[in-house]
Amino acid sequence: MSVSMTSSRPYLVRALYDWIVDNGLTPYLLVDAANQDVQAPMEYADNGRLVLNISPRAVRDLDLGQDDILFSGRFGGRPFDVRVPVQAVLAIYARENGQGMLFGEGDDPSSPPPGPGREGPDDGGSGGGGGGGKPRLRVVK
Repeated sequence: MSVSMTSSRPYLVRALYDWIVDNGLTPYLLVDAANQDVQAPMEYADNGRLVLNISPRAVRDLDLGQDDILFSGRFGGRPFDVRVPVQAVLAIYARENGQGMLFGEGDDPSSPPPGPGREGPDDGGSGGGGGGGKPRLRVVK
């Protein structure tokens, strides 16, 4: 039986934002500027990526929503209302030490990765996939 779940990305972004700010550091978002739904000053993009400082001192009205991240900021002295779809967030990290999380580009909850209990019809289980149906966790640094 397959259980459909929503993306974990918005939850992780909110948790990491809180963790970074609680430690007195500056949260930065790395955004896929090629995403057509990103509304931000694209003149600051480099190689299709945009780095945004989302610290409480740098932005106003920050909303780390389920689908979009919204805030008002100043870029080159000009005010700008920014909208970033959560799926366009490639990473959230602390500027000072780089600690945070890099997200995979294909975070699609409708197609979970193969694993115990999710084998396809041709997967006879002979691939040494951990047996016993135990969930496996991976350490992310």
